[in-house]
Amino acid sequence: MECHARTVNETVLENVVLSAINELLGDKPGYQEQLQQNIAEAIRSSSTVTDEIDEKLAVLQQELLQKANNKESYDAVADEILRLRDLKQQSVMNTSARDEQIRRINELQDFIRNQPTYLTEFDETLVKRSLKQITVWNDRITVELKSGVNIDVGA
Repeated sequence: MECHARTVNETVLENVVLSAINELLGDKPGYQEQLQQNIAEAIRSSSTVTDEIDEKLAVLQQELLQKANNKESYDAVADEILRLRDLKQQSVMNTSARDEQIRRINELQDFIRNQPTYLTEFDETLVKRSLKQITVWNDRITVELKSGVNIDVGA
């Protein structure tokens, strides 16, 4: 299968990443606010899911007891309880991923806060720690950082 995507020189990509990071440094308050919102959203979405699962489990456990006491079939309720417990376990694992994302966001915030000037040369270590992906469009290149920040640079 033939690829029709345009190729981009590595030096051009390095300059795009450098421009994106310098844009981020040029608007410290704006990006700091966006990063704080990303942290809040990560925490809010994680705790909401766990709370909802806990509420459903409490209701189902009561229903299971009622059915057992009345000698009714409770297989469907028991299956749903098991499914929700698995879902809760997955949510706990997702919490680890969320904590890692929050750590990356905090690292980026510290970098932005402590960087006194614009970067003048490509820093491979910084890029490896913070870059998630680069997407090349017809009219722009999007630099996506692991912290969830996207920065568009003209192509």
